[in-house]
Amino acid sequence: MSEGTMQRRAQRADQREMRDERAGRAGRHGRVLVSAAALPVILLAAGCSSDSGSDGEAKASASTSASVSPSPTVQAAAYRTLPEPCEVLSKKTLGELVPKGTKSGKEGSSDDTASRSSCSWNSLDNNGVKGSQFRWLNVSLLRFESDVTRGSGEELAQEYYDKQVTDARSAEGARNTEAEPLAGTGDQATAVAYDLKKKEGTFKQQTIVARVENVVVTLDYNGAGLAGDSTPDAGELMKDAEKAAKEVVAAVTEANEKGSSAKVPGSGSSASSGSSGSSKSPAKSGTSSTKPAKKS
Repeated sequence: MSEGTMQRRAQRADQREMRDERAGRAGRHGRVLVSAAALPVILLAAGCSSDSGSDGEAKASASTSASVSPSPTVQAAAYRTLPEPCEVLSKKTLGELVPKGTKSGKEGSSDDTASRSSCSWNSLDNNGVKGSQFRWLNVSLLRFESDVTRGSGEELAQEYYDKQVTDARSAEGARNTEAEPLAGTGDQATAVAYDLKKKEGTFKQQTIVARVENVVVTLDYNGAGLAGDSTPDAGELMKDAEKAAKEVVAAVTEANEKGSSAKVPGSGSSASSGSSGSSKSPAKSGTSSTKPAKKS
């Protein structure tokens, strides 16, 4: 082999070696670039995973906050009890309103006297051939407890007060109805007067509805002259009724100021807007009850 041929082969071998070395460097460089390109993807995936955890924690926190949100509340009722219904009026007052029936007080039935109660009295002053004077008095007391679903005791009492006034003003058979606000009797009071014509005579009806805090007082008082006796003066009857209503309201307040002596209603016992179980006027000497037909 000639010297020229050997040199050419050596050159070709050197060239192949250089090409292999360049190819090796290019492969290593490509691997580095691929690795570098993959790094942001890994970091991005890690970041997404971290954000997802934060969102989950935030939602869980919001859910926990909602579950421990405070329960709805309502203002507690001011008065927790009622006085004995047949003891709300003094003997002097009873002597003026029902002179012949001061001891005739009859307590109405109630399953919770701390929330609802009533008492009625009747008086018949028989004057023989000159006729007789009839009087009937009824006091009803209704106390409301606060309820988160219905409202405060005072709000419920206000609703019932309005209903009682409306019923008194629209009593069945009432004639010459008059109504006016009454000052100095609880937080608010209304006096309603009207006539009721009966076969026994004309009855003069006086109704006073008063509210003090969460308690509603309804006082009914009527009178009639029977068997030829004169019809009593409606103005005088109203004066007596107003005096008695103020006395009843004062008795309610006093009963709740006694503290330990006050009766506390049982659990869950709250007055509704129903009847307070008041007694009906007794029928004596042919007289019939003159309590308004729509009175609750």
